[in-house]
Amino acid sequence: MTPGQILVAILLAMVISAGGTWQVQDWRYGEQLAEIERDHAVALKGAGDEARKEEQRRQASVNKEASNAREQNKAAAVDAGTADAAGDRLHVEATQFAATACGDSGAAQRGASATRAAMVLSDLLQRADKRAGELAVAYDRARIAGLACERSFDSMRQ
Repeated sequence: MTPGQILVAILLAMVISAGGTWQVQDWRYGEQLAEIERDHAVALKGAGDEARKEEQRRQASVNKEASNAREQNKAAAVDAGTADAAGDRLHVEATQFAATACGDSGAAQRGASATRAAMVLSDLLQRADKRAGELAVAYDRARIAGLACERSFDSMRQ
């Protein structure tokens, strides 16, 4: 063999060796990439499961607060009904009082203007009581809704 042929043989051996090395490295990197992809898939699935669990926890918390708010609104409605009934009784008593006050001898002397004034006062009391009841109902509903919203928000932050 001539020195040129020896040199070509050595270069050919080096190229073959390098090609094999590249194939081994390619195989190793392929294995590493496959492992990274598996780890990524497992992590992604775990993150999705955690997100679903958290969303279910939050939704359950919000549903519970909404249920509690509905129950509180029912109780407030019952209280409002009781207050309306008491207001109606008070109006009836005020009307009766106005009628009897105008029926005594002193009121008869004052005349019809006193009777009208007593009736206007009774009507004014009735309207004021009705409006106060409406405002109380609205306040109760707004308060219950606000507290439920606050509790829902706090439960989501945990």
